[in-house]
Order: sequence, then structure tokens, then C-alpha cells
Amino acid sequence: MSDDTTRPRVTWRQIGRDLAYLVPGLPIAVFSFTLMITGFFLGVGLVVLAFVGLIILMAMLLTGRWFARVERARVGLMERREVGPVYYQPARERGLSRVLEILRDRQSWRDWLFNVLILPVRVFTWSVTIIWLGFAVGLSPLILLSWAIAGGGGFRGLPLAMAHILRGVALLESSLAWGLLTNETAALRARTEELSRSRQSVVAAEAEMLRRVERDIHDGPQQRLVRLTMDLESAQRRFDDDPQAARPLVEEAVLQTKEALAELRAVSRGIAPPILTDRGLPAALAAASARCPVPTTLDVDLLGGERLPTAIENAAYFVVTESLTNVAKHADASSVAVSVLRVGDVLHVQVTDDGRGGAHPGKGHGLAGLADRLAGVDGRLDVASPPGAGTTVTAELPLGG
Repeated sequence: MSDDTTRPRVTWRQIGRDLAYLVPGLPIAVFSFTLMITGFFLGVGLVVLAFVGLIILMAMLLTGRWFARVERARVGLMERREVGPVYYQPARERGLSRVLEILRDRQSWRDWLFNVLILPVRVFTWSVTIIWLGFAVGLSPLILLSWAIAGGGGFRGLPLAMAHILRGVALLESSLAWGLLTNETAALRARTEELSRSRQSVVAAEAEMLRRVERDIHDGPQQRLVRLTMDLESAQRRFDDDPQAARPLVEEAVLQTKEALAELRAVSRGIAPPILTDRGLPAALAAASARCPVPTTLDVDLLGGERLPTAIENAAYFVVTESLTNVAKHADASSVAVSVLRVGDVLHVQVTDDGRGGAHPGKGHGLAGLADRLAGVDGRLDVASPPGAGTTVTAELPLGG
């Protein structure tokens, strides 16, 4: 909500801004009021006609949103500050469900109410503004003459009083806009729900990673260690009777040990490789790109030696390594390009291949966990993968200023 202590003070420049806001207000109000009332009664009257009425009501509310955006912008210019916060229910459905989502959105109906109530208010404020302009134009020669002759005389306080009248009617309109076109409580509630969903997504992503690590260890290093134990036990039994026969078993055990260590390193890279902690994101991504069996080009545009927040580096590394893994396993690509670019307070990560395409987070290509992982750092994931045209995975990670 608006804080009265931040309201603009009466100045000559503010008079110009108030007039620029108030004078065109009535025509806008008449137009928006007509559309809102006509749309409401027409929509209600046609609800029973194959949902035509619902579509009309939706169109009315979307039009009301547009008028609300215009009004917030006009008030913002007049008061030289952003008007908000405001929260609309994000689009999650399509078709008739999307229509019902808009009809249930509280802020859309607050916008509609503003567009209805503002007309009688503006009939009053616009009339006062026009009368004010008439007095200002009509009395200006007399005021100037009085100031020239007697330093203002009885008209000394008149300009200031008139300026306060204009500021008062502008304040009346802007208060209605602050009251109906903003909703701090809803915005905070939506942010709380978003953070709760993000936390749940991160928990789910971490649980999935643990399950995957457990499965990888069970299927790889654990099986090799079991075989290593059996080979060493067999070699131990033969050392006394036939040392020469024990030699191949020992050599095989050494090979199994090396392969188990290699698999353990591969598993650990999906969690948090030491190189990422010690040397940062560019070095870790260079190592990941070098391990990829598909020829990979890497472009990291960060300031020399710059370290990003740990959570951001981990998320960016996870996006790149998981994408490269999917390229190697599923894409049938001949090349892949990795780009990491910081633009202001956002880190852009993109992995593009020239493979078969057709990848989707919901199709079991290993991309499903990426969106959950990014949700924990308020990141956004986009996957573009038309069949036969390669795949582009894009992540945007806010750095938090």
C-alpha cells in the first residue's frame, strides 16, 4: 500500500504532473466504465449460451487488466515511483480451465471495480480541475499585476492554496488506484507459496539425486568391489600352493580397483566435484566438457577470477553436466556448444546440440530434475527440442544483486 510520507510535495513541477494526470482522466474513465459495465451484463446474460458469456467475462477482465496497467503507469509518472506490488494468478491451464482461472482471479475483479468506481470520482475531480484551470487562467493577470504593484497583496496565498487544491484531487484519485490496483498481501502470499514450492522441488531433486547415486554405486563400484573381494580371496588361497596362478588374479584385482575408482569419481562429479569448489565454475565446466564424448565447445563469459554464489555455481554446473550426459546418451549429436554468460544480475546458461531433438523434461531424458534444481535458486529452465533439429537447454539464474 501507499505510504503518505512518500507522497509528492506541492511544487511548480508537481502542478504540471498533476495536470497531466488529471486532465485526460475523464475520457479514459468513460471509456473503461462503458466497456466494464457492458461486458459484465452482456457476459452474465449469455453465460447459459454455450459458455459464450464466460468468454466475454474473461475478455472484459483482461481488458480491465490493461486499463489497470495504464493507470498504474500514469500514477507512477505523476508520483515518480512504481505503483505496486500487484499479483495476478499465473497461467497454468488452457482452454476452458484457463477462462475459469481468470474469472477466479481476485486482482482482476479489483481492477474491474476500480474501472467502475473511478468514473463518478473523476466526474468530481475533473470538474474541480477544469474550474481550477479556469480560475488560474482568469486570475493570472490580476495576480501578476498585484505582485508587481504591492508584492502580492491579498493574493499572496492564492497560488499556494490553488496548488494544494489540485494536489488534493490528484491524491483522491491516486489513493483509489493504490487501494484497488495494488495488493501487497496477495503478492507476499504468492511469494511465500512460490518459496514453499521451490523448497519442495529442491527436496525432491535432492532425494532423486541420492537415489540415483545409490543406484549408480550399486550397479557399478559395488559390483566391482564384490568381484575384487572374490579375486583377492581366491589369490590368497593360491599363494601357498601355486603363486604363479595367483598372479593373474592379483592383476585382475588391480584393474578392478582402478575401474571402481574411476566409476566412483564419475558418480561424485554429479554431486559436487572438488574442482568446482577449489577453482570455480569455468574450470569445472572445462573439465566436464573435456570428458564429454561428443565434441564440445565452451564459452564462459565471466570476469577473471570471479566467483559466483555457491548455490548458483552448483546449479549451473548441474545444468551443464546433466545436459551433456543427455547429449551423450540420447541425442546422437556430432557437436555440442556450452555458453555461460552473465548479463547484469542474471547468469544465462545454454547447452545446444545438433542431434535428433525431441527431448522433453517429462519424457525421461534426465531433464525432469533440472527444473526442480533451478527452482531452489529462483531459476528458470527452457527446453527447445523440435524433432530432427537438435536441442537447446537454457537456464536463467538470478544472482540476487
